[in-house]
Amino acid sequence: MQLKKDWDVQAKVACKDRAARHQPWDRQKMSKVVVVGDLNVGKTCLINRFCKNVFERDYKATIGVDFEIERFEISGIPFSLQIWDTAGQEKFKCIASAYYRGAHVIITVFDMADIKSLDHTRQWLQEAMRENEPDTCLIFLVGTKNDLLPPEERERTEKDAIRLATEMHAEFWAVSAKTGENVQGFFFRVAALSFEKCILKDMETGIPASIGRGDGIMSDYAKLDEATSQDTKKGCC
Repeated sequence: MQLKKDWDVQAKVACKDRAARHQPWDRQKMSKVVVVGDLNVGKTCLINRFCKNVFERDYKATIGVDFEIERFEISGIPFSLQIWDTAGQEKFKCIASAYYRGAHVIITVFDMADIKSLDHTRQWLQEAMRENEPDTCLIFLVGTKNDLLPPEERERTEKDAIRLATEMHAEFWAVSAKTGENVQGFFFRVAALSFEKCILKDMETGIPASIGRGDGIMSDYAKLDEATSQDTKKGCC
């Protein structure tokens, strides 16, 4: 997995302890991920590339909401991402907003070939945060379709996106669902950070943080001690 190297010491110790004791409630550990952004920026393609390793050229707009569940095993502990794909059409906003609640991660998506969609990410983030408590969500800004831009234009767009990500207190990633560039690394990063946050929250409250069942399916593996150079993906949702 794409892992940060500065794992919280307390989280590392807690994971090793839980792995040794095989606590049954660990199987319910899950983070809710909400993906928002304009119509046709590539939200569904991004999710499908990671969860199903497919890219569909024929675009079909998401109606309302949809979701996928991707399962991992991190430091011997089963962990899942429940990834909610929300519609970018105005008429579905009232429906989609109901699913923003309880998010642990908010991914705001824009089309790198359409600079207007980058400007709109502020509003999408504001709408998602209205349904959540301040400072409770990990925030990511993702630029899709980076394969469509020539190098100079891509560099300019990335600079604009990085400035905006700083304002949003978000982490910026440029990806391509078509080529698969950075897609797996991005979602592994999301899993690593949200997993650590779950562990730290458990330690703080003494109550396991979960939103549903995560039956153990051997899928993606990671160790908290070291970042592996090879990504192993044996199955998906």
